[in-house]
Amino acid sequence: MNKINNCIKVIAFDADDTLWVNETYFRDAESQFVKLLAQYETHNKIDQELFSVEIKNLSDYGYGVKGFILSMIECALTLSNGQVSQKTIQTILSIGKEMLNKPIELIDGVEKVLQFLQKKYTLIVATKGDLLDQERKLEKSNLLKYFHHIEVMSDKKEKDYQKLIRHLEIQPSELLMIGNSLKSDVLPLIEIGASAIHVPFHTTWIHEEVSDESHSNSNYQTITNIKEVLTLF
Repeated sequence: MNKINNCIKVIAFDADDTLWVNETYFRDAESQFVKLLAQYETHNKIDQELFSVEIKNLSDYGYGVKGFILSMIECALTLSNGQVSQKTIQTILSIGKEMLNKPIELIDGVEKVLQFLQKKYTLIVATKGDLLDQERKLEKSNLLKYFHHIEVMSDKKEKDYQKLIRHLEIQPSELLMIGNSLKSDVLPLIEIGASAIHVPFHTTWIHEEVSDESHSNSNYQTITNIKEVLTLF
């Protein structure tokens, strides 16, 4: 396993499923949603329709729980031909509010890694999602003290990272990104000349999955858990 190069000045961390557990709660909510609509369609059809609605709505709602709630409601109305009950809509809203109020479960070893890296590097958060929700989670996590800057991004494509690099007034080669998503946290960084470490999470939203061909020749490191970061420095 290669050591991190000496020119790195800033280390950016993804938040959801890198610093703390997140995707698990979405999968649990989807399971509840499927049960709510079981009288209208099959499990697979409900899953497919919800994913389709979510992707369609990304340009309007962005990423995060609030857009997910609205997509569940829209999906329920579509699959039921507008016949879904007010009680079911209220239950969907309750599922969403419960997600927003989940306690923060830090990924094992995260704080130890941040304590170590903070001594030498500028640490930032670079995450997608709803601004208010991400700010709330960061506050509840008690990790804010480790970060010089928080960037809640509408998306994580090459142009978005280039904008972040300009804001930080560094060169791409001076940035290292650590995250769980190849699509969002790794491949765009490699394309612009930055570095990246992939820390897979056991559950990944299908929208964040990439084909083997798209990353087979990419130069990044993969570790099995966040604590292994310490062995690279």
